[in-house]
Amino acid sequence: MKELVSKQKEVVSFFLKNNLFISPDFIDKITSETNSERLYNLILSKIISNDFLMLNNDIHQRLSNKNIKDINWFEFERSKVLYEKGRNKILYLKFIDYFNITKNNEEPDVKILSSYNEESKKRDVKDFVSFFNSRYKSIENMLKNRQELQNLMSINRILNKKERDTISLIGLVNDKRITKNDNIILKLEDPTGSISILISKNKTDLIKAAKDIVLDEVIGITGVNGKNIVFANNVLWPDIPMQKELKKSPYDDYAVCLSDLHVGSLDFLPEEFNKFIKWINCKTGNEKQREIARKVKYIFIAGDLVDGIGIYPGQDSDLLIKDIYEQYNECARLLKQIPPRIKLIICPGNHDAMRIAEPQPVLYKDFAAAIWELPNVIMISNPAMVNIGSAKDFPGFDVLVYHGFSFDYFIANVESIRNQGGYDRADLMMKFLLQKRHLAPTHKSTLYIPDAKRDPLVISNVPDFFLTGHIHKSSVSTYRNVTMICGSCWQSKTAFQEKVGHHPEPCRVPIISLQTREVKILKFGD
Repeated sequence: MKELVSKQKEVVSFFLKNNLFISPDFIDKITSETNSERLYNLILSKIISNDFLMLNNDIHQRLSNKNIKDINWFEFERSKVLYEKGRNKILYLKFIDYFNITKNNEEPDVKILSSYNEESKKRDVKDFVSFFNSRYKSIENMLKNRQELQNLMSINRILNKKERDTISLIGLVNDKRITKNDNIILKLEDPTGSISILISKNKTDLIKAAKDIVLDEVIGITGVNGKNIVFANNVLWPDIPMQKELKKSPYDDYAVCLSDLHVGSLDFLPEEFNKFIKWINCKTGNEKQREIARKVKYIFIAGDLVDGIGIYPGQDSDLLIKDIYEQYNECARLLKQIPPRIKLIICPGNHDAMRIAEPQPVLYKDFAAAIWELPNVIMISNPAMVNIGSAKDFPGFDVLVYHGFSFDYFIANVESIRNQGGYDRADLMMKFLLQKRHLAPTHKSTLYIPDAKRDPLVISNVPDFFLTGHIHKSSVSTYRNVTMICGSCWQSKTAFQEKVGHHPEPCRVPIISLQTREVKILKFGD
């Protein structure tokens, strides 16, 4: 004890001589450093001034970033004071932005490949037309590579064709109906026109597959043309290649998948989440589990960090924390306990304090400022694609992250998913979307922003991992070498879930070995 007090006095004396105050929490931090002299030199190399500055943990966490140079630390400190007093939040958050940018430049093993950041603007009918045209073109290009689509023709050319022939076409599904004879009639359109497609009930396998066709998706058809109609022999989806490479990292690293924390809810499970915190800090679990925790490099959080405010009628009575700022503050307090060496890759969900329309931008800085301040956070939109684990000798893994708000619509409207388990079968839902190469192919399946240049919900590039959440039940499966993982939740069964027949399984954490691609699920609840 005497040695500790003596060292603390030495630390305080050293910094006072160099015109630096230190906060009590920083004293504890610096006296625990194994190489205090190294840290002293680091601080002096980055902070050069004749004025006094208060050093605290906030500054300490950023000093080791070699890309942070020429920082006006006094202006940073002043901006933090103004931020805490609520007088000016913008300046401090600009500093945080800069720290995060330089942090990402320093650590290229996490690369954001696509994350929506377009500015909001007024939309009109032309934007919707351009949006669907861009979707059509993107998926048409995928389908054109299919060998089965020989003799590909535009719809207008098929309509003007006099002789019957075997043809193929690509179109967007405008309508779908079942006749009284149990045949399926589709109406497909492309930029040149529209035509009817008949799928006979006598083609047993084809009619079964066709039942999963949904409105507004883009498909390929092979068949024989008639007068203003095509009699289908096959239906083709853009799908993902069967020869997708199963990449494995040369390094023994791990990634963890979380989702649906719902901090602020009366049903949030703090004791169970604290068990996870203890495990990730290597303070609990058997020897093998602690060894895995030491090797975790990435934690993905796929949306719904907080329970939100006004998400549904009467939600106020279900909240423990009724202020959205405090919900995010509490969430940040929990996430701050995760070791800073671990990257936290975070996308929003439909309960977060932002627009519900997809793609959702990154978490808003005014509401979630406390989370933005965390030094190891990487914010992405919903959906987004990131690359992790790349090195000179390895390209890394492409990870598609999507919260999963469209799941509700397709679970209710796609017969094969609904009849085989619905909300209990995230694997079927994720496979369905990969086959469509779109995260919300039907117009009504989610609210969306019609981007005139491209459809951000198209799955343009095939990922190595597809991570989701939303349905509060963990799932791990593989489809054509794409590892599909649905996160669990940290909220007990709500009255709404009871009413609609959901069966959540909270506090289950999928953990990926990037070296073997094996996924295990650790349970932190009953």
